[in-house]
Amino acid sequence: MQAVLLALVVAGYALFAYISNQGQAEEAARRQATAVARSVADAPSVREAIRTPDPSAELQPYALRVQKDTGVDFVTIMTPGGIRWTHPNPRQIGRPFLGNIARAQRGDTFTETYTGTLGPSVRAVTPIEEDGRVIGLVSAGIKVESISERVREQVVALFSVAAGVLVLGAVGTYVINAKLRRHTHGMNATELSRMHDYHQAALHAVREGLLMLDAQRRVALINDGGRELLGLGGEEDVVGRPVADLGLPAPLTGALLASEPRVDEVHLTASRVLMVNTSPVSGGERRGTVVTLRDVTELQALMGELDFERGFTQALRAQAHEAANRLHTVVSLIELGRSEEAVEFATAELELAQALTDQVVSAVSEPVLAALLLGKTAQANERGVELVMSEDSGLDDGLLPRNLPPRDLVTILGNLVDNAVDAARGSPRARVTVTARTQGTELVLRVADTGPGVDPAHADLVFRHGFSTKPAPSGGRGLGLALVRQTVLRHGGTLTVAQGEEGGAVFEARLPLEDDGAGRGSGNSGNSGNSGDKAWRTAGQKA
Repeated sequence: MQAVLLALVVAGYALFAYISNQGQAEEAARRQATAVARSVADAPSVREAIRTPDPSAELQPYALRVQKDTGVDFVTIMTPGGIRWTHPNPRQIGRPFLGNIARAQRGDTFTETYTGTLGPSVRAVTPIEEDGRVIGLVSAGIKVESISERVREQVVALFSVAAGVLVLGAVGTYVINAKLRRHTHGMNATELSRMHDYHQAALHAVREGLLMLDAQRRVALINDGGRELLGLGGEEDVVGRPVADLGLPAPLTGALLASEPRVDEVHLTASRVLMVNTSPVSGGERRGTVVTLRDVTELQALMGELDFERGFTQALRAQAHEAANRLHTVVSLIELGRSEEAVEFATAELELAQALTDQVVSAVSEPVLAALLLGKTAQANERGVELVMSEDSGLDDGLLPRNLPPRDLVTILGNLVDNAVDAARGSPRARVTVTARTQGTELVLRVADTGPGVDPAHADLVFRHGFSTKPAPSGGRGLGLALVRQTVLRHGGTLTVAQGEEGGAVFEARLPLEDDGAGRGSGNSGNSGNSGDKAWRTAGQKA
């Protein structure tokens, strides 16, 4: 199509130029003939020769010389009546001029195209005047054949240029088309349009987040899932904006800006836990980065519950082992005939277990927290750490609002207790003190340990994902406190760390108790609150 269009344009221009050149050549011939005729008519030598007895003798050589010098085909000087004094063909001298001379006889100069003895020609006829009267006529002309020859030479050059332009355009079209085909992988416009439709449909159908960055780390493309997971909103125009200007958490922004690929990295936003993968766009030079985002918030919560269940199961297994030992002791005492010692031993063990349960339940009657603390107490005991409730603890059942689901309480208090047990383990008089109470319109969850404490320089870093002072296992560390902080901030609370009186660390989370009716803590985690509440109530009953 480009080649045909270019050929039509060049052919049209060539035809227009040919017609234009033809007219211009004829007009130029008229001007040339007129100038030559007027020059001859104004020559004094011509007037002097006309007054001689034989004007042809002097005018014929002069006319031939002018004809040769000016490039015209004939210069004819004649009497006022039209009888030739000169002619390129001497045999035509003395014969009448073939053409119109009436206007020249009246003193006018004019041009015409006429067929004379030399064939068709463009000629000019002008009078030779002296003292206001016409004493002779001059006609100068150029044959139409000569004009056509001039135009033909121009047309040959014109069409040579046109052919060159056409060839150059065709080669350029082929080169551009071949390059375009390479860039589009051989697909034509219809295939590209169909691929774009498929691309748009697939882009918005994928639930996972998809983000594409260009070489300057600007957002080139983002789907609906990516907007939702990054909290950018559906109406906000982020395409074309640098990643650094999106207001994302610093670790997540650093991962997106990194040049090396990232595989299954866990990052936290204000309300989600995301699994991030980045990969550079293939194709030689760096063209950009493809980022995929997966929401693992629910997965992390379920993993936390699973870890608690595993720990609780291990505690039950250890307690069952201890119970079997105590039962064997009671049976042995009975077999030895020491029934009273057996009863005292069994009663003492029962009172000890009941005292532990009563201590937790009397301080925290909220079933979820009670079940959690009973399980953590058994776990801590197995690890050589004493877990106790502070004297000022007190939390009644039904006090927590609907916007504070049990799963979030498990995330906050469970991770704080786990970190405290890890810190206190191995220290003298290893102990973890838990406080759960209300203070005004806030729920206060405080966990203190007897461990080495937190370096003041790390007071802010300790809540960042990936930070840990403990050796990192294969799964990585530094996620627990980051999840605690995320959960607390999502509910509009505060989380602080300070040095305890016994030298360890004191973590304190404060959560507002007002139920605004909007389910601020609901959402994905709130939707699963009922099932989580049932699970923890069952665990409490077991404990």
